[in-house]
This record gives sequence, C-alpha cells and structure tokens, in this order.
Amino acid sequence: MSKYKNVELVKPSGLELKDRLVSVNRVTKVTKGGRAFGFSAIVVVGDENGVVGHGLGKSKDVSEAIAKAVEDAKKNLVRIPLNGQSVPHEQKGKFGGARVFLIPASHGTGVIAGGAVRSVLESVGIHDVLSKSQGSSNPHNVVKATFDALLQMRSAHTVAKQRGVSLEKVFKG
Repeated sequence: MSKYKNVELVKPSGLELKDRLVSVNRVTKVTKGGRAFGFSAIVVVGDENGVVGHGLGKSKDVSEAIAKAVEDAKKNLVRIPLNGQSVPHEQKGKFGGARVFLIPASHGTGVIAGGAVRSVLESVGIHDVLSKSQGSSNPHNVVKATFDALLQMRSAHTVAKQRGVSLEKVFKG
C-alpha cells in the first residue's frame, strides 16, 4: 500500500460490508504419513460505495478458511475514488503475471469483466466499466492487479489539487 499516493485506509466499524468469495482452492501437503489436505480462500469485501478490501485465508476446513479470509480482507480496506458509477479514467494494473485494464463506460453499460475482476469492481460499487484481463488467470494475481489499477485512480479534484490549478484547467488543459 505504501507505493500508492493518496490511499485512504478505512476502519471496518460502522460500515455495512458485503463479502464475495472469489475462489476456494484445495491444497495438498505430502507427508511421510500420506497426504494432508487443506483449503485456501480468496475473498473481497466492500460496502459498494467506494470502500473495498481483499483477503486470503487458509485452513483445513473450507468455512474456516473463508472466515479467516473475510477477517484478513477487513484489515485491508481502502477507499477508491469513483466518478458516479464508473471509474474516473482508464487505468492499467499489474501484479505478477496478471495485467488488468479498466476503462470508463457510459451509464447503463454494466460491469463487463470476468470472474475475479468482476467481484472486486462490484464490491467497490462500480456499475459501468469495461475491463480486460491479460496474462495470468490466477485469481489471487488478478485480484491484486485489479487493486493495483484501482489504487492508482485519482479523481479530477485530486489531480487539480496536486497540480495547484483549477478543476476547469484540468479538463481543458
């Protein structure tokens, strides 16, 4: 989180958070006595109003892994700047081998995104966006690449403030 400017961390108290399960993966550890099975779960939580977080949970039981992932996600909540029901501008996010492109869309378009990206965008509260995911399709990498793109987003007000110019000048140059 430290490499991003203007990231606002949010406390989960007082928020009505909804969690979305991105993926559950069965993992195996081979030991001298045989195989030991466990589960890892990736969860995205958000209030559908600009606050979102993601978490990873691991356990020998699926429901326990999901519960741990939800708790982890609540520790990583951030506020994302929205432009109405879409993203403020085009943005590219990268993590590992995954690349995610987010493009603003006109009202009524809907969320055009696949699996993991859709979960993150819907948890944020974005209703109109186009996206493209390239490279790795590993859900963990795709979620983190989507977060990378979202955390780089800046509203027009933030850009104007950083440049020390009026909002009108940001749009007209």
